[in-house]
Amino acid sequence: MSRPATRPRQPGVPDPAPAPARRAWVEQIMGMPISIHLRGDDVDGLAAQEAVASAFRILREMDSIFSTYRDDSDLMRLRREEVQLSQCSPLVEEALRLGQEAEVLTEGAFTTLLPTGDGDLAFDPTGLVKGWAVDRASVPLSALERISFCINAGGDILIGAHPDMPADGPEAIVWRVGIEDPLDRQRIANTLTLTRGAVATSGTAARGAHLYDPASGELVGRPGSVTVTGPTLLWADIWATALFVGSERTSEAFATHATDYLSTAL
Repeated sequence: MSRPATRPRQPGVPDPAPAPARRAWVEQIMGMPISIHLRGDDVDGLAAQEAVASAFRILREMDSIFSTYRDDSDLMRLRREEVQLSQCSPLVEEALRLGQEAEVLTEGAFTTLLPTGDGDLAFDPTGLVKGWAVDRASVPLSALERISFCINAGGDILIGAHPDMPADGPEAIVWRVGIEDPLDRQRIANTLTLTRGAVATSGTAARGAHLYDPASGELVGRPGSVTVTGPTLLWADIWATALFVGSERTSEAFATHATDYLSTAL
C-alpha cells in the first residue's frame, strides 16, 4: 500500500496552520446552478446556515421579480402592461436606473432594451440582474465572523469575507479562480488568486451568439471572451458584456470610468 510521504518536523519550524474548514451549498435559481462556498471557522454552525439561507432567499426573490421565464414576475407583468412601474418592486425602478447609468458609462455598448422572440425590443435587465443579485446575496455572508465565502453563479464569481478577515498575509483565505479558454473549454487559460473581489466573463463559448450589440442591432457571434475583475459583480458583469460587444470608445470609457476594474480579452 502506498501513502503520501511525510516530512520529519524541523526543529524550530512551526507546524503549518491547518486548512480552514469548508462547506458548500447549491441551488438551481435563475435557470442556472448557484453555489455558495464557505471557508473558515464554524462553517456548519447555525449562523452560517442562516446566512446561506438568507443569501439564497435574496437570489430567489430577485428571480421572482426579474425572470423573463416566469409569467408572474414583476418584469413580465410590467412588459404586458398588467401593472404600472409603481406597482412593481422598487428594485425594478432601480434596475431601470442602473441600466441607464450603464448605457451612458459604456458609450452605449450596454443596454437593457433587448430583442424579444417577437422581433422587437423590450426592457430586459438580464445583463445586470445576475451580478446585482449576487452582490445583494453576499450581504448576510459578509456578516459571518472569521469566514470567507465564494458565490458562483453560472461561472461568474464573487469572493468576500467578514471585514475583520485579513486580505493578505498568512491568515488570509485565498481562492483560486480558473479562467476558461474560450477556444478550448477543456483548458484553463489563466488562474486568479483572490481574497476579495468579483470575476465576470462574457463571450460566446458557452451559449453561442447571445450578446446583443446595440450599435449593429445584432447578436455578436465571434469567438472569444472578456473577463473583468473588480469590487462588485454587478459592474464586472456589465463591463465584461460591454467590452465584448463594444468598440474602441467602450474600451476608452472603461479605462476612464472603471479604474477599480481590470479586463482581459481572450
